[in-house]
Amino acid sequence: MEKNINLKAVLIKIVLITFGALIYSMGISVFLDPNNLAPGGTTGIAIIISSLTSLKTGTLVLLINLPILIFGWWKFGTKFILSTIYVTFISSFFINMLNAYIIVRYGVLTDDLLLSGVAGGSLMAMGMAIVFRQGATTGGTDIIIRALRQKYKHIKSGTIFIVTDAIIVSAAAVIFKNIEIALYAAITIVVSNFVLDSVLYGGDSAKLLYIISDNQEKIAKRILDEIDIGITYLKAEGAYMQNYKKVIMCVCRKYNYTKVREIIKEEDINAFFIVSSANEVFGDGYKSHLMEEI
Repeated sequence: MEKNINLKAVLIKIVLITFGALIYSMGISVFLDPNNLAPGGTTGIAIIISSLTSLKTGTLVLLINLPILIFGWWKFGTKFILSTIYVTFISSFFINMLNAYIIVRYGVLTDDLLLSGVAGGSLMAMGMAIVFRQGATTGGTDIIIRALRQKYKHIKSGTIFIVTDAIIVSAAAVIFKNIEIALYAAITIVVSNFVLDSVLYGGDSAKLLYIISDNQEKIAKRILDEIDIGITYLKAEGAYMQNYKKVIMCVCRKYNYTKVREIIKEEDINAFFIVSSANEVFGDGYKSHLMEEI
């Protein structure tokens, strides 16, 4: 029975990663590549080289990533890199396939650089978010930056991404001799990062509550029964009365917060509680610990 459950989980993971890779590839092959918008990373390098040669972008993505994947295998081991290898190969296939079936057959869908940048960047980000949620990456600079972060922990990954993307976008401006394309590529990167953060972390923001009440047992029971979120009791001592009380600590998603407030109000109108925003929550029911920052 346990083997069946594990097999089902693996199959679901593969399906989701494949779907994410398809969405990611669609953004590149349908919108970015036909308009020479290089969105940074190995994909941006592949788009630049493809425009100068007869090689397909998908093929170049694979060729550029191969030495990086070998390095990643050596540095981080099989468990980390296996799913990333799959993403790289399947993305390369999808990029070439979509180019053949859409661009070659029907031509460029739009030559509006702003529309292409926004649509392409958004699709890329949504695909990446699906892949990241399954504990994989899209390879390329992600692996290099992860390695640099291990050695130089004081350097933020965001800073490295900005520097590498700036170099690639600047190279595109020089090679294409078109500053406008470089500026729209920069917009693509900004849109992509915004959408990625929104999809990955927007749904994981939550409310952290500390509740002090004489009816803490009733409040805790109703929260458990009616909302089904975890409750933790903290032992506390009042400085003025010097009496001990249980403090309820719980984390709830934003859409559950109103219900929690109603429960507190109904059970103890004099309850004292503190509410703060939790930007990230890891653990059961929230973000997986596997989704660590690269």
